[in-house]
Amino acid sequence: MEVLIILAVVVGVVLFASIFTVEQQTCAIIERFGKFHRIAGPGLNILIPIIDQIRLRLSLKICQLDVNIETKTQDNVFINLMVSVQYRILPAKIYEAFYMLQNPTKQIEAFVFDVVRAQVPKILLDDVFERKDDIANAVKSELSDVMAEFGYEIVKALVTDISPANNVKAAMNEINAAQRVRVAATEKGEAEKILKVKQAEAEAEASILHGKGLAGQRHAIVSGLKDSVEEFVRQVPGLSQKDVMEMVLLIQYIDTLKEIAGSSKSNVIFVPHSPGNVSDLASQLRESIIIGQQMNKME
Repeated sequence: MEVLIILAVVVGVVLFASIFTVEQQTCAIIERFGKFHRIAGPGLNILIPIIDQIRLRLSLKICQLDVNIETKTQDNVFINLMVSVQYRILPAKIYEAFYMLQNPTKQIEAFVFDVVRAQVPKILLDDVFERKDDIANAVKSELSDVMAEFGYEIVKALVTDISPANNVKAAMNEINAAQRVRVAATEKGEAEKILKVKQAEAEAEASILHGKGLAGQRHAIVSGLKDSVEEFVRQVPGLSQKDVMEMVLLIQYIDTLKEIAGSSKSNVIFVPHSPGNVSDLASQLRESIIIGQQMNKME
């Protein structure tokens, strides 16, 4: 009875030791006496205790390796690049991925260093930011060809950060600020130019309209005087049009003197004439107007 119990316990232990599970997206390398035997996939698996052993469990998920690289550009500026490489083990080449590479991440990192330091020195600093996708594609292309032989697939390579030295950053910011100030000054000058042009155009149009209005006003005055003179001649026989015009000018002259005398801010106007000689007043007014125009020109 005791032998059966011991045998049952031994069988139970053996069964417990021989059964193991593998998680999804994972594989287990099984070795027999130190030699590769098989690859155990996800689910329930059985091995022979003592004879077989699980050498390592490998993840088949996509992994990411971040590589920080210092290099220089074509214009001799040192920068730091962060290159992120996303990779995974090919299910069909698990054996190569485990047994052929001693340290896969270090070897991937070495290839990234080699590619980046071969590409970036050909590019100017300002162009590095614009051509970071080209650098990432070069890294992916180089790694894909090499690592596929060792059972690794390079899913994606990304340049996630480009960091020049602090003094270089400050210089770039100053250049950018100076360019923006220059653009702002140019735009401000253009705006002021447009305002001045528009103002000059408005003044010119206003002058034209004022001239048209003044011409129209004078035309209306002349037409009105003409009609008045003709009507006055018809109503008062014996008077000529010249006599009527002299009378109208005299009346306007007297009205003007009244307005000047009644205004508190009026200036004194000296007009040479002889009040006793009314018939000669029109000619005197004409001469006064001519003298005033000449004085304005001299001033």
